[in-house]
Amino acid sequence: MRFAHPLIEGTLLQRYKRFLADIRLQDGTVVTAHTANTGAMTGCSTPGSRVWLSDSRNPRRRYPLTWELVESPRGVLIGINTQLSNPIVKEAITGGVVTPLRGYQKITTEVRYGSENSRADLMLEDASGKRCFVEVKNVTLAGKGIGRFPDAVSTRGSKHLRELMAMTRQGHRAVLLFCVQREDVHTVSPADEIDPRYGALLREAGDAGVEIMAYGARVSPHGIALERRLAVCLS
Repeated sequence: MRFAHPLIEGTLLQRYKRFLADIRLQDGTVVTAHTANTGAMTGCSTPGSRVWLSDSRNPRRRYPLTWELVESPRGVLIGINTQLSNPIVKEAITGGVVTPLRGYQKITTEVRYGSENSRADLMLEDASGKRCFVEVKNVTLAGKGIGRFPDAVSTRGSKHLRELMAMTRQGHRAVLLFCVQREDVHTVSPADEIDPRYGALLREAGDAGVEIMAYGARVSPHGIALERRLAVCLS
């Protein structure tokens, strides 16, 4: 996935009210950008960090700029826009990068399903009409090569795990795919110390037949693309 226009570099001043961030551009101008991330963004929102913004070029938006990338203290670029996760994963599936999900003829997004009024991020169908429900989770929290999810208590994430387990009981294929928008991760694990309920449900889902996989992205100011499968450790 390539950004439609060149990103704008700046320095993070503060993130606040969850969805807003003040950033000083290279010319000294201070702007407020939309932050499309509902998580805690631990390690990704330190004032003084180098960041990049996209410009929607839409004059009707109150905040036309969106915060896309941040550079970690070790110089690793991290994609923090969770709204990009689904398009990134969809592109990787259609491009054959996600090898376990090859062979499907149709991909539909935001499909209503389940008993808890959910929307599947992606629904795949093969030529015979068999379905595969895919939930995508964005991973930005990491340390010592291990990506952790979630970075805040996620009742929504737990709901999605219950829905995926229900799909397996109905005979459908169900997948939880961690989209890791950073290049310094080789393994993904549940962040039990942050949300123990989610960790327990994730293990239950794996035992129930939900396929749990993770893919790491190549991240640059030009674009973000999944390129490698990562290990998942539930122990």
